[in-house]
Amino acid sequence: MDSENLSAHLSSESTLPPAIQGWKIYLADQGNSIHTIKAFVHDLEILAQFLSPTRTLGSITTADLNHFLNWLQKGRGVPCSPKTLSRRVTSLKSFFRWLHQHAVLPHNPAEKVIQRSVISPLPIVLTPSEVERVMEICREHRRAKKPDARYFTLFYLLISTGIKKTECLGINLNHLELQHSPPFLFVRYSNPQYRYKERKIPLPLDWVEGFEEYRAQYQIQDRLFPWSQRRLEYLLEDLSEQAGLEKHISFDMCRWTCALLDLQSGMEKNAIRQKLGLSKVQWREVGMKLDQLAASILAG
Repeated sequence: MDSENLSAHLSSESTLPPAIQGWKIYLADQGNSIHTIKAFVHDLEILAQFLSPTRTLGSITTADLNHFLNWLQKGRGVPCSPKTLSRRVTSLKSFFRWLHQHAVLPHNPAEKVIQRSVISPLPIVLTPSEVERVMEICREHRRAKKPDARYFTLFYLLISTGIKKTECLGINLNHLELQHSPPFLFVRYSNPQYRYKERKIPLPLDWVEGFEEYRAQYQIQDRLFPWSQRRLEYLLEDLSEQAGLEKHISFDMCRWTCALLDLQSGMEKNAIRQKLGLSKVQWREVGMKLDQLAASILAG
């Protein structure tokens, strides 16, 4: 049964457990990650335990929800960080908004619950001049007496596509379509639960040339990078040192830098979200941080 049909079978006299199950299916239908769904559902299960699983939806008030949030902070006896509390408020608001929008409840008791937003510190990114400095180091490795195109292939791929570490480690050569114009990377997942994250990302034409050198140098047959995660991290760290940077280049730094450069180039925000493989829920904080990064750079 899909989430629409499930919500149609709910009423204000329904209890929390079947409503949470319907909401779980709804979250999956909306393309949320398994981790997001698990966290949100767990938050509502704690609410059900606090209020009693037999409590009807229609009897839940704003005061009940505020009492619940106060109990999480001061009465439960389990640490609840500001970030976790903020997510739990988001869970409540999303759940009861869904019930109200589907006419299960005439009023939304979570509407007046105060959102407790906690945004983690802004990520560290590379400036355009730092990116160019690192790219020049990569080109020097390609031109060296003993040419090594690994650095170019890895760093330029990360800074151009914004893919995550796990996505990078999972690339096989058949995920690259280099005869296409433009060439592209097909980010794929073996786990069906992550199929919504699969996407095609254009590749720079000059990346292909460096990749062909790299493939010949290292006899690459199957995986794009047949080394451990740690080995690739060492390569990025080498580039940090050789470029004279105080920053330590990482997969995450490259991902954020790519997103920021795309934003500054005028790419539409939804296109950036899709390129990064993020759900709309995940994008809320990421998009906010990108705006803050861009503003901080303009402010000097």
